[in-house]
Amino acid sequence: MKRVTIFPLFFAILTILVFGIQSCRKKNAPVPPPTPPPPPVNIQMPPGFGFYVVGYFPSYRIVSEYPDRMYKMCNVINYAFASVNASGTLDFNTQTKFDSVYNRAKANGVKVFLSINGAHADFAKACASPSSRLIFINDVMKKLRLLKLDGIDMDWEYPTAADGTHETFAVMMKQLSDSLHVDAKYYLTAAITPGIYSGNIRDGIKSELFNYVDFFNIMVYDDFSTTVPYRQHSSFSMAVSSLNYWLNTRGMPVQKCVMGIPVYGRPSGITQTNTTLTYRSILSQGGSPLSDSAVVTAGGFSNYTIYYNGQPTVKKKAAYAKQVANGIMFWEFGQDANNDNSLIKAACDTIGRSY
Repeated sequence: MKRVTIFPLFFAILTILVFGIQSCRKKNAPVPPPTPPPPPVNIQMPPGFGFYVVGYFPSYRIVSEYPDRMYKMCNVINYAFASVNASGTLDFNTQTKFDSVYNRAKANGVKVFLSINGAHADFAKACASPSSRLIFINDVMKKLRLLKLDGIDMDWEYPTAADGTHETFAVMMKQLSDSLHVDAKYYLTAAITPGIYSGNIRDGIKSELFNYVDFFNIMVYDDFSTTVPYRQHSSFSMAVSSLNYWLNTRGMPVQKCVMGIPVYGRPSGITQTNTTLTYRSILSQGGSPLSDSAVVTAGGFSNYTIYYNGQPTVKKKAAYAKQVANGIMFWEFGQDANNDNSLIKAACDTIGRSY
């Protein structure tokens, strides 16, 4: 007679019971809540702040030469420049000077933007592909946060329809705008051609940029000639034609239109090399703040006529910009007189800006 063993049967029953209990536990275990989706990214242009008065301040100017009231005349200082390099990042080697400008501006309630320039080839390379644009934008955002800036000014002179950089520039500006405009935090501006002459450079600014850029600093100057004498490089009629093109022909929103005014003079009919002078230098050679021309000596040329914008013309331009646009820009702050002959002062007095 065979002996019946119960151990295999016992272990089989025990295994069934254990797995059954574990299965019940799994079925009855609380289900963890689903991971919530990330909050939507809020991309929105920051609010405007009235009629813009923009002054470029290059790194080679002396900060202390200008009193506080001149900083107060502007509501934006564009520190010039950081330069895009062949690697697609920014060269910025003037931290000490920047800090001095930044502190003076902020002490007087002025926003500070960093203006970016560079060689056409380096700009073109930075804009050319998704990877190069990412490198550029990441470096811009890194420096913006490090320097505690209010915005970025792009000063590429110039993207052009001749080589397709107008297309890649537009893509890059859209992506840069998306980064800067998260939570409406930072501003994006651009310096652009006056647009008075048709061609590839004028066509280098696509109208879609009007959707991405907070305002445009239109460089309404440098219409000079080395062969034709008696020519004003930045006349009032040029300002009218320029703004008419951008506002009426191209449809730039009025609130984004800022008219540039030069704070320097150029001769006509001779070389421009070493013969252009700051407004301040013109006054030092006997030029009048009430005139638009003076006889000066510079660059090996004696007693030649230089053409500039005196206070009456600047007042006329400022009044016109107040009427049809939304700001004025000066190239550049350090070329101005630092007293009552100041061109920036003349403009602010005209538009009623207190300082």
